Amino acid sequence: MKAYLIEFFDRELLKLKEEISLYAQEQDLWVVSSGISNSAGNLVLHLMGNLNHFIGATLGNTGYVRQRDLEFSNKDVPRAELLERLDETRQVVSTTLQDFDPASFEHPFPLEKHGQVVSNGYMLLHLLTHLNYHLGQVNYHRRLIGG
Repeated sequence: MKAYLIEFFDRELLKLKEEISLYAQEQDLWVVSSGISNSAGNLVLHLMGNLNHFIGATLGNTGYVRQRDLEFSNKDVPRAELLERLDETRQVVSTTLQDFDPASFEHPFPLEKHGQVVSNGYMLLHLLTHLNYHLGQVNYHRRLIGG
């Protein structure tokens, strides 16, 4: 399972980088219009914060401190910076999972998930599906906004 998680997280984060790179106009990353509550840029910031917090800091002890409100309030972060930070997030996720003891998948995740104790394996699968969900939103956003 560990190897699959590493592969899938890396694949989805690379796809997210590709989606961000495919925006014809950089400023379109930050467009919000009727029926769209989050820009692609804010979704990327949210995903990086989420993964750096739950995988990097919680499982990998990186010391990352999440500022969730800024994930949705920061605007106009340059595309080059988003791509660089995505690479850093990919490295954090990969390193943390490489170092993760497979016997720990059934151990309780150090933080509760909506008031429930879940296993590390459960939480990692949740984080992967969360990433994939927002990746799909970014793809749709790009095609709707960019035409």
